[in-house]
Amino acid sequence: MTESRTPNDELAAVIAEAGVTYYALAREIRAVAAEAGERLGTAPSAIAYWVAGGTPSGRTRAYIAEALSRRVKRKVTVIEVGLGCAGIGEALSADPLATAADLGRSAMLRRREFLNAAFATAAVGLPLAYDHEAVAAVLRVAGKGAGVVVGAEEVGVVRRMTEMFRSADDRLGGGHGLTTVTAYLTDTVIPMLRARFPSEAVRNDAFGAAAQLACLVGWKHHDLGRDGAAQQYYLLGYQLACESDPAGHAAWLMRAMTHQALDLGHSGSCAELAQEALRRAAGKVDRQTEALLLVTCARAYGTAGEHAKAAGALLAAEDALSDTGDPVPSYAAASGPVAATVASHTGRTLTAMKDYAAAERHYRAAMVARTPGTYQRGHALTMVNLGKSIAAQRRHEEAVGLWSRSLDFMDGVASDRSRKEVGSIRTVAAGYRRRGVPGAAALEQRATELLRDHA
Repeated sequence: MTESRTPNDELAAVIAEAGVTYYALAREIRAVAAEAGERLGTAPSAIAYWVAGGTPSGRTRAYIAEALSRRVKRKVTVIEVGLGCAGIGEALSADPLATAADLGRSAMLRRREFLNAAFATAAVGLPLAYDHEAVAAVLRVAGKGAGVVVGAEEVGVVRRMTEMFRSADDRLGGGHGLTTVTAYLTDTVIPMLRARFPSEAVRNDAFGAAAQLACLVGWKHHDLGRDGAAQQYYLLGYQLACESDPAGHAAWLMRAMTHQALDLGHSGSCAELAQEALRRAAGKVDRQTEALLLVTCARAYGTAGEHAKAAGALLAAEDALSDTGDPVPSYAAASGPVAATVASHTGRTLTAMKDYAAAERHYRAAMVARTPGTYQRGHALTMVNLGKSIAAQRRHEEAVGLWSRSLDFMDGVASDRSRKEVGSIRTVAAGYRRRGVPGAAALEQRATELLRDHA
């Protein structure tokens, strides 16, 4: 324990709300810990010590919050009782449901320290050492004694709502409806996970649906350039996915975290994380999903300069992609047509390897593989990347034409990633204008107007 001179008024307030003595609370904490498979000797003197400002060790903070939750009959989190903070350390906490509540509160109150949180490169490898079994025990405790029963119908509603949110995000960008999606996850879906379920299959499905929604919230923050917040939601999604499907779905969240780190230029631990995701999922998911994990490995290898490994992974992904015998799970299908996603990331891998002609072929394949009018933001960004690969081959006028078409898809989209690409296009177009490249002046003007309209 660590001494502190500042009394914990937050903890004292919730204990007062619960109307519980220190003796009774200590007994409740011991009971919660026992349910999670841990034997504690918590005494009333420990409660007094924590109220005076002391800090509990290990998973005891989560047990305190759970014990108080049962007494006040609402969710109490470690942040509410002054025993934690919504940071990366908490994102892989002993109680992801409490973490979800804390993250949601920080997001909906638009707390600056949360929205402006920096991406933590040290956290990229956290899933590699994650103790799923210890957290699973805490989550099992949360559902014991719950009066509400949640069935397959309620989980189906969550999945339909998630698809509606995802579709709107694709068309209008990460900034559209973020507060609504966050509130739905925080106030409706996360409390649902504390209920009782008619079967293990329904419970797994509920945690899987919640993991998908958490991943979408993380993606929306990433699209807005709030990558510290995005990382915390990805880590939350990973914990929930481990409870649903520690092989396939958890591997998919590791894939998401790998791509985020690569997008930001932080390649450390990426290859190891991508390899572990593939190892967990191999033989336990359909071959199309395996292709998506393989191309993630390829991109990590290519970025790290391991070109031979990247080429091998790309060939393996192409082989896996040809096997369409089994259905693709919803978490993987949400990224769009598998062939388009694999082709797009193949293009990015080849770009990192400076093989621009091959990258061009794959970017074109990605565009063809998407149904017109769908996955609009992804289509626009692929078109931007195609233009870059063509420009690298000194076909500047053709690149100008592609970038001009890409702007058609970016108008009205609340996306920091799209905005950055528009800014990049404007800069290149200005250089082309000075060199007399046809169409460059009009492209520069249009990009300038688009940036001004969405300032």
